[in-house]
Amino acid sequence: MKEQILRVVKCGECFTVKSEKSEGGMLNKRTLVLQELGGKYEPTYVVSVLGSLATLEFQEGDLVIATLRFSSREYNGQMFMDVVATELIKK
Repeated sequence: MKEQILRVVKCGECFTVKSEKSEGGMLNKRTLVLQELGGKYEPTYVVSVLGSLATLEFQEGDLVIATLRFSSREYNGQMFMDVVATELIKK
């Protein structure tokens, strides 16, 4: 995992989900679409932001410094890729 400077393309609403791993049983979650800097065809990621980071508000075009964690999992015979922002700093 390395830090990257990315541009916010889209910011979803913050909502809560049930989580057995959090203290109160609930966890804040938000989905962001982040794009690497450069042209309009640079790699784009749909990223989950969890906990207190999910309460931060972002606007389209904001620059952020993010550390992304990539993982894959199998569910019902299909493979899924998850991208989670473990650190997120608004520039």
